[in-house]
Amino acid sequence: MIERYLVRYFLAIVDYGSFSAAAQHCRVTQPTLSVGIGKLETALGVTLFERSNRHVRLTAAGTRFVEHARRIENAFQLAQRAVQPEPDAGAIRLGVLNSLPGLDLARMTEAALRHGPATFELVPGTARELQAKLTQRRIDVALTLTATGTASTLERPLRTERFGLFLPATHPLADRDEIAAEAVAHDVMIVRRHCESLAAVSRHFTDRDVRPHFALRSTNDERVLQMIAAGLGITVMPMSFQAPGVCSARLRGFDLQRTIGLAFAPEAEWVEQTPQGIVLAAIETFASPHAER
Repeated sequence: MIERYLVRYFLAIVDYGSFSAAAQHCRVTQPTLSVGIGKLETALGVTLFERSNRHVRLTAAGTRFVEHARRIENAFQLAQRAVQPEPDAGAIRLGVLNSLPGLDLARMTEAALRHGPATFELVPGTARELQAKLTQRRIDVALTLTATGTASTLERPLRTERFGLFLPATHPLADRDEIAAEAVAHDVMIVRRHCESLAAVSRHFTDRDVRPHFALRSTNDERVLQMIAAGLGITVMPMSFQAPGVCSARLRGFDLQRTIGLAFAPEAEWVEQTPQGIVLAAIETFASPHAER
C-alpha cells in the first residue's frame, strides 16, 4: 500500500530539486524524508532517484511514476475540497516573484482591488517555488518569470525588461546612459542574492577581470536600494526598479533580459471566467514598469 505522505515526499523532491529542500518543504528532517523514499521504492519495487553528492535525478522508473503520483495527490486534494465549505468565489491566491519591484506590485494590487470584488492572498516565492506551488494547486496564478523554456504551466507574458547598473545619484558616472563594467572596477558592490541572473552578472564582471569588494549580500531589494542611495555601493538589477537618490544605466555588453507574466496551472483556466478574472485584467493593465530606460 502506498501512503499519501510518501507520494508527497516524492513530489517535493521532484519539484524542489533536492532532498534537503524537499525535507524543508515537508517540514521533516532529511533522514526522515530519505527513509520515506526508501519505503516508497520498496513498495514499488524500483529505484526512483539516482543519488550523488551533487545531483539528484529521476530514474526511468521515477520519470514514469511522476504523472501517476501527481494524479494520486490531485485525487486526495479533490476529495478534501469536496467535503469543505465552498470558498469565497472572489478569492484568489496570487503567487508573486520575490524580485518584483515593491512599488510596481503595490500599484498592481491597488488597481486589482479597485476594479474587482475579489479578495487576495499574496504568496511570495522564487520562480521555482511558485512553479511548485502552481503544480501542487497551492496558488491559483503566479506573477513570475515566464518564457524561460522550462515551465510546465500556461503562460501569458506581460513585460520584458533588461538589467542595468544602479548607482548613488552622487556617483561620478550617475549621468551616463551606459556604463562599462571596467569603469566601475574599483567600486564596492552590493550582491542581490535572490537575483535570478546572479550567475550571469558575476560572469560578466569576472570575464572582464573586474572583481570588486562586496559590502553587502541581501535578499531585500528595498534595503539594497537604500544602501545604494546611502553610498555603500552599486549593484545590477532589473531596470524597472526606482528609488530616491538612486540612478540607473545600461550595463554595456550585458544584454540579458527577463520576462514577467502570469503563469497558470493547466487546469486553472477557469480563473479568467470568474470574478478573479477581473483582478487579473487589472494586473495586466498595470504590468508595464513605471520606469523603463
